[in-house]
Amino acid sequence: MGNSALKSHLETSQKTGVFQLTAKGLQEFPEELQRLTANLRTVDLSGNKIEVLPGSVGNFLQLKSLTLNSNKLTGLPEEIGKLKKLETLSLNGNRIQQLPPAVGQLKALKTLNLAGNLFTEFPVGLGTLRHLDLLDLSRNRIQNVPAEVSELQTIEINLNQNQISVLSAEVSRCPRLKVLRLEENCLELSSIPDSILTDSQVSLFSVEGNLFEVKRLRELEGYEKYMERFTATKKKFA
Repeated sequence: MGNSALKSHLETSQKTGVFQLTAKGLQEFPEELQRLTANLRTVDLSGNKIEVLPGSVGNFLQLKSLTLNSNKLTGLPEEIGKLKKLETLSLNGNRIQQLPPAVGQLKALKTLNLAGNLFTEFPVGLGTLRHLDLLDLSRNRIQNVPAEVSELQTIEINLNQNQISVLSAEVSRCPRLKVLRLEENCLELSSIPDSILTDSQVSLFSVEGNLFEVKRLRELEGYEKYMERFTATKKKFA
C-alpha cells in the first residue's frame, strides 16, 4: 500500500480515534501507528498477513478494541498487559497456541475471541478478568476442560468444534456462567457432570453433535432444574 494512502488513513484516525486497514496484505503491524498512541481507541487490522504483534502495542493506552482476525499471529507479547482500557480483543483465525500470563492483566476486557486458532489446552490464568462476558475458543483442538475453569468470571464460554472428551465438574462453579457451548466435540453422556444441571447458573447448555443424542440429557439428574433455568431465561428475552 502506498505511503500517501497510509498517510491519509493516519490523518483520519487522528480525528476519529479509529484505525481500520483490513485485507491489504500487510506483513507487519504498521510502525506509523506509534504516532497515534494517545488517540487510538479502535484498531482493526483483520485479513492481513501479520505474523508478530510488536511489544510497542503496549503503548496504546487508550485502546478499547483491538481486532486482528485472520492474520498469521503465533502469539502475543507480554506488553499486551499494559492495555488497561481494552474491552475487546479479537484474534480469530490465527495460529496462536497459548496466551502470555499478561492477558490476565487486561482488567477491562469484556470479549476475548480466540476462535479458529491452534490451542490444544484450555488457557488458564484468565480468572482475574472480572468483567469478561464472552470467551470464544471455538474451532480449536482443545481436548480437556480443566478444574481451573472454575476461576472464570465470564458469562459465556464457546467451545464448539474442539476435541473435548473431558469436562471438569468444576465448570459448574463459574459464578457468572450462563451459556456453555460444547457442540461438535467428543463428549459421551457419561462425561457430562450432573452438577452443570443441578448446581450451576448455566441456562443454555448446548451439546449437539457429540457422541450421544441430545434428548438423552433428560436421563441425567438435575435435568428438570436446568430446564427451569432455561425456560425462565427464554421468557425473560421473549
